Amino acid sequence: MAGPVIAKRLEISGVVQGVGFRPFLFSLAEKYGLKGEVSNTSAGVSLVLEGAEQDIGRFSIDLVEKTPLLASVTGIVTFRAEPRNFSSFQIMDSKRSGSRATLISPDVSVCPDCLLEMKDPSDRRFEYPFINCTNCGPRFTIIEDIPYDRPRTSMKGFEMCPACRAEYDDPRNRRFHAQPNACPVCGPEAFLTDREGRRVSVGSGAEGSRDAIALAARFLGEGRIMAVKGLGGFHLACDASHEEAVKTLRQRKNRPHKPFALMAASDSVLFDHVHVSETEKALLNSYHRPIVILRKKEAGQARPGGPARGVAPFNPCLGIMLPYTPLHYLLLEKGPSVLVMTSGNRSGEPLSIDNEDALQAFAHIADYFLLHNRDIYFRADDSIVRIQAGKPRFLRRSRGYAPLPLVLDQKLPKILACGAGLKNTICLTRENQAFLSQHIGDLFNVKTHEFYKACIHHLKKITDIEPGLMAHDLHPGYMSTAWALEQTGVKMIGVQHHHAHAAACMAENGLDEPVLAVTLDGTGYGTDGHIWGGEILLCDRAGFRRKAHLSYVRMPGGDAAVREPWRMAASILYEAFGRNFLNLDLPYIKEMDRENLDFVVQMMEKNLNCPLTSSCGRLFDAVASLLCVRHEITHESQAAMELEALAHEGISRQGLEGKSLGSDGLSREDLENEDPEGKGYDFQMTRDPDDPANPFRIDFLPAVRGMTADLQSGHLPAAVSLRFHHTLVEAFTAAAKTVGCETGVKTVVLSGGVFNNDLIFTRMITSLEKEGFTVYTHTRVPTGDGGISLGQAVVAAALEG
Repeated sequence: MAGPVIAKRLEISGVVQGVGFRPFLFSLAEKYGLKGEVSNTSAGVSLVLEGAEQDIGRFSIDLVEKTPLLASVTGIVTFRAEPRNFSSFQIMDSKRSGSRATLISPDVSVCPDCLLEMKDPSDRRFEYPFINCTNCGPRFTIIEDIPYDRPRTSMKGFEMCPACRAEYDDPRNRRFHAQPNACPVCGPEAFLTDREGRRVSVGSGAEGSRDAIALAARFLGEGRIMAVKGLGGFHLACDASHEEAVKTLRQRKNRPHKPFALMAASDSVLFDHVHVSETEKALLNSYHRPIVILRKKEAGQARPGGPARGVAPFNPCLGIMLPYTPLHYLLLEKGPSVLVMTSGNRSGEPLSIDNEDALQAFAHIADYFLLHNRDIYFRADDSIVRIQAGKPRFLRRSRGYAPLPLVLDQKLPKILACGAGLKNTICLTRENQAFLSQHIGDLFNVKTHEFYKACIHHLKKITDIEPGLMAHDLHPGYMSTAWALEQTGVKMIGVQHHHAHAAACMAENGLDEPVLAVTLDGTGYGTDGHIWGGEILLCDRAGFRRKAHLSYVRMPGGDAAVREPWRMAASILYEAFGRNFLNLDLPYIKEMDRENLDFVVQMMEKNLNCPLTSSCGRLFDAVASLLCVRHEITHESQAAMELEALAHEGISRQGLEGKSLGSDGLSREDLENEDPEGKGYDFQMTRDPDDPANPFRIDFLPAVRGMTADLQSGHLPAAVSLRFHHTLVEAFTAAAKTVGCETGVKTVVLSGGVFNNDLIFTRMITSLEKEGFTVYTHTRVPTGDGGISLGQAVVAAALEG
């Protein structure tokens, strides 16, 4: 017997809109013979059920255990209700309410079902570049407001034809309430123009889109450069195997060295050219579709016909993603199987998302523009992920992941964390949820700052969070700090940069006890007014003490020393040898202009525009220039990346190339079996007499003298680079061991952009664990400045109590 009829109301929160959740509930209600209604609300989904109690119980179990792929239930509140004698189960119109707490799904790659339809000549959506359903397609980038309904998206101008409307209204159809639902009759269309905006493709609807994509594919095969409007913004594309096309793109975009991202038709296309592990293969094919950093195969391992050498010069890796929109699939099917797909924007500015803006921004770069008429409301750069120590690690968390929140182990008040100056993201918190924005970028110009402010407004709107507290970096020169200090009516808390790094890692891993934080990066404003970046902090979420750091060195010319690593090489040589370094028999001295060296020596002697830094990033720059790897950079971290590549070459010479150059990075076994001759240089550790807190000072000058002696003796730069990497790990392990013994703390967190270096990251974990430390790392936000905003929010919450 079914038992008496009862009624219950369930308020469900999480990612439950635009992901097929209501049709899922409809099918469950049919399965268990339940009646009632369901509707979207500003807080999620409201569900009323009538039926036997045991059937409602079974329904509730399936509700949690069998949710659709893209759905995520974070909360269910159940109320007893009075039966209303429903005659059936119905899906109702959305209801607006005062509270707006529903979670917005990120944009999702096109699903297998839609791809099958798109490839079927008998299907009405055959080769339609905007095919989608409730399991795939645009979400975050087309949403203007919540609840997530078509009138609040960029699809509001496309009225559905009868066939699409029938799908949209049918709860048993996978396009039920798929807000971007469309077809060639009623939906967006693609078209091709030249750089003047004149249409090159002919026709409209299905034929017009097909002609545009076919022409674009043909032009790409001929070596032309194409601006392609995608999901979260524009890409600039060319045939990745066409050396001249790649060279032309670099020249026109004024991007001489920074690696280009690639998009391959399938993972099998890659196997001849890069190492791909099963973990990386799964990540490439995930519905998030990030760019995955993969290690190139050596010349003897790779087959001819791969990506041009100019795609990623001086870099042992390639950043590769698989297609994630129907348009991408069609373009790669009809044209080259691997395309360069680099960001479509003016240098230093946010991605272009508007057709007219794109034509103005890079008509001097692209030969043709593959456009469409579905607006992008909010830009989202491609996410970037690298497998390190067997786990995915974010270099950039953006499209495919934002704006889903991180669920934390404790509740936080409503806070806006304003992020850093580089690789900026913002973070809004509510209860145990931290909402990180998509990648915003480097806050150096007006357009990026406008995008920054728009992100804050939009994220506050779609999360319905009005913060009562703001957290910001201490650096007075950051635009994010300046903007925060301009706001009124809200409490401000300044958070030291490296404390924020540490707190982000602590929050990810649910740590609240004191930890030792090894924070290695390029720039962070210190509490003493100097530039930090090679630190060991003893900290909890509310505060920190600086326990050890790299010795300060001068940055001759200030920010110029970041762009010109030769200045940092001169600085460490001057510290190690005084003015006499100018007479050393070194390749570096021979390659440098003597007048320039004399000039920076005079700056250091007179202490003119020579700020002090303990930055590990600047130490990498100095060694890269000393080894004549890179004297000037054209993109951030270039010198450090090339120095890491050189170190891997040094490992290869020790007989580990098959392992060190594998796709998952160095294993612990590789490191333990490494040639004992590959150990580090000397260093010294002393107390800092100039700091009242009396931290340990890690002096690298003995290592500088050791590297110089090796270079003078004819040692290969690759071997010297490898020994430098070893030295850095050994120095910070020794410092952590000493501080750990002094404080009794045996838990370590690693954070900062230097840990994107796979050799440093993997060796540091292994070395610290050998000393008995428990080591925690990032897996949910970037280890670089893209994760700073989370740490700022956590510190601010702790300080508020």
